Amino acid sequence: MPEEPCQCPDCQRFYREHDRLIREFPTLRDQQELNWAALQSFRTLCGRVLEDLQNQKTSKSLEEEKEKPTIEKHQNSQESINQAITDLENINAHLFSIEALMERIFDVKVPEEIENKFKEIAGELAPDPLNADRLRLNRLLHQTPDLPDKN
Repeated sequence: MPEEPCQCPDCQRFYREHDRLIREFPTLRDQQELNWAALQSFRTLCGRVLEDLQNQKTSKSLEEEKEKPTIEKHQNSQESINQAITDLENINAHLFSIEALMERIFDVKVPEEIENKFKEIAGELAPDPLNADRLRLNRLLHQTPDLPDKN
């Protein structure tokens, strides 16, 4: 008996996005390019936010050096910024590693008949709400305790 898909809003959004990506990018080449673009956009955005936080931290420390206030609120804010900078630096390091691995994906080229097989299978997968791979991915996504709430 197939397992019923989760009906929570996060999982429903995942199902819709999963299917959309398969329908709109049904070939190996499409998926390679999509994932590369997603990785690069993630790196760009993360890098810019990190750079902005580092500049903010530098300017705040210069201001505090001039004023020397010992306000607890400023310390908490600074600690929060320091933690965010550390987290973003770690994310960027992981993204660089993923990029190195993904470059290997572009070494793979398949004949047109295989690309057509991708399209055929994509047509079968996208509308199937009980696809085993999707349910498996959904279970991992849904049960990951460190994912932030979307609310």
